[in-house]
Amino acid sequence: MITICKVYSGLFGIISFILFIFSVKFMIQDYSLIIEYSLICLNSSNIIMTILFDWMSLLFMSFVLFISSMVIYYSEEYMEGDLNLNRFILLVVMFVLSMMLLIISPNLISILLGWDGLGLVSYCLVIYYQNVKSYNAGMLTALSNRIGDVALLMSIAWMLNFGSWSFVFYLSFLKNDSIMELISLLVVLAAMTKSAQIPFSSWLPAAMAAPTPVSSLVHSSTLVTAGVYLLIRFNLVFSDSLKMMFLLIASLTMFMSGLGANFEFDLKKIIALSTLSQLGLMMSILALGSYELAFFHLLTHALFKALLFMCAGAIIHSMNNCQDIRYMGNLINQMPLVCSFFNICNFSLCGLPFLSGFYSKDLIVEVMTMNILNLLIYFMFYISIGLTVCYSFRLSYYSLSGSMNYISLNCLSEKKSFMIYGMLGLIFLVVFSGSLLSWLIFPSPYFICLPLYLKLMTLFMVFLGMFIGYELAKFKINYHLKSLQFLTLSSFLAMMWNMPMISTLGINYYPVYLGNLYTKIFDQGWMEYYGGQQLKLNLQFSSKFLQFLSINHLKIYFMMMVIWLGFVLIFF
Repeated sequence: MITICKVYSGLFGIISFILFIFSVKFMIQDYSLIIEYSLICLNSSNIIMTILFDWMSLLFMSFVLFISSMVIYYSEEYMEGDLNLNRFILLVVMFVLSMMLLIISPNLISILLGWDGLGLVSYCLVIYYQNVKSYNAGMLTALSNRIGDVALLMSIAWMLNFGSWSFVFYLSFLKNDSIMELISLLVVLAAMTKSAQIPFSSWLPAAMAAPTPVSSLVHSSTLVTAGVYLLIRFNLVFSDSLKMMFLLIASLTMFMSGLGANFEFDLKKIIALSTLSQLGLMMSILALGSYELAFFHLLTHALFKALLFMCAGAIIHSMNNCQDIRYMGNLINQMPLVCSFFNICNFSLCGLPFLSGFYSKDLIVEVMTMNILNLLIYFMFYISIGLTVCYSFRLSYYSLSGSMNYISLNCLSEKKSFMIYGMLGLIFLVVFSGSLLSWLIFPSPYFICLPLYLKLMTLFMVFLGMFIGYELAKFKINYHLKSLQFLTLSSFLAMMWNMPMISTLGINYYPVYLGNLYTKIFDQGWMEYYGGQQLKLNLQFSSKFLQFLSINHLKIYFMMMVIWLGFVLIFF
C-alpha cells in the first residue's frame, strides 16, 4: 500500500537528484539565474517575485530535499500508530517548503515569508506531543525566534532607502554605507536568534520536545541553518568590527555547548548541543570571511547530524522512549547496524580523518590558524574541538560498551524496516560526501602553510579529547564518577551557563513581580479608591439624593415654604 510517507519521500528524492545535477552544471559553467515574475502592476509600481538559482541555492535545496526524503520515509515506522500521521507529514512538508522559499529568495520580503513559515511550523511541530513540557519548549522556541523576525522586519524598513528589497543587487557596492551597516547588524541579530548563538541558545535543546524525525530535520538542514545561510548571502557587507564581535560570540557558543554536552545525560540533548557547537564553528569561520568553507561544513554537517538523530531515534524507539544514556549499554550486541551508523556519524562529527566531517572541519581549523588572531580565539577553537570528541566518546562509551542497564524484559531489535532503510540512504553520503564536495566546491584547493606542530594540533586535540572523554565517563559500581566531583560547577556547565533560566525566569520574573505590585498598590489600591470606585460612590450618593428629592417633592415643597416663612418672620 502506497502511503503519504512513501509519496512525499519518493517525490523529494527525485527532485533532489535533479537539483543536484543542475547545481553541478551551474557550478561548472559559473552560471546564475534570476527569475522575476511580476505579480501586480499598480500605478507604475511593480510588485515582483524574484527567485535566485545559483550553484549554492540549488546544492543546498538538493541536500535539504534528500534529507527530508529519508526522514519522511523513516517517520512511517517511527510514528507508527499515531492517529495524526498524515497531519504530521504535511507539517514536515510545509516546513521543508518554507525552507525552500528562504533558500531561493534574493529578496528580504520573500525571505521573511520563508523565515516566519519556519518559525510557525516549528512551533506546531515542537508542541506535537501535547504536554506542559512541550508547550513551554514551543513557547521558548517561538518567542526567541520572534526577536529575529522583528530584526528582519526592521531591516526591511531600512531597505526602503534603496528603492528595492532585492539585497543581492546592492551588496557589492554598498560595503561602507552607513545604512547598509545598520541593515547588516539587524541581519546578524536575526541570524543569531535562528542559529541559537549566545544569548539565544536556550531554545535549541528545549526544541528536543519534538518527535525525533523533526529533530533530525530541524538540527541538520532546515531551521538552525537558516541563519547561517542568510549570513552566507550577506557576507560581502559586514564591517570588520561587526565580524570580530560576531567571531567572539560564535566561539563562545561553540565552547559553551561543548562544555554543556559533557555533563548532559539526555541522548537527544547531547546531540542538540553538538549541533549548537557546530553552528558556532560555521558562524566563526563565516566571521573570518571564508563563506564557502562555512557552506561546505553546513552541507557535510547536515548529513551526519540527520543520521545521528535517526540512530538516536531508533535506539529511543527500541528502549520504550527512554532517553537517559545511563540506562543504555551493550547496545552493540542487540542493535549492531544502528550502532555502526551511530559510531560512523560520531567519528565524522569528531573530524576523524577521511570521513566527511574531517574534510570541512579540519580545513576550517587550519584556515583559522593561518589568520592572525588573539590567543583567546585559538584557545576556544582548539578546546572546543577536544570537547566535541570528549562528549562523543562519552556518548559511545555509555551507549555501546559495558553492560545493559535497562530492564531485562526489553524489545531491543533490529529488523528490516523503514527506519533502517531511511538510515541506509544517508550512510554512504556521510562517508563519501566530504571528499566529493571538496572536489566540487573547491576546484582550486586552499593553500595551507603551517608549522608541523600546528598542522598536527587538530589531531592531537582529537586524541586528547578521546582520552579525557573516556576517563570522565568511566561508570562502575565501585568507581567514583569524576564529572560529579565538582557538583556546583558541573550543574552550572550542564545548564549552559544558566542560560535557560535567564531566558525564561530572568525575563519573566521582574515584569510579573512589578505587575503584581502595580495591581495591588495602584490598580486595586489608591487609583481604585481615588479613581473609579470614588467616582462610583459619589455618583451613587448624588443619584440617591436626587431620587429622594424626586420621590418626596410635595413634602419638600411645603417644608421649603415653612422654612421660607420662618426666614421672613425672623429677619423682616
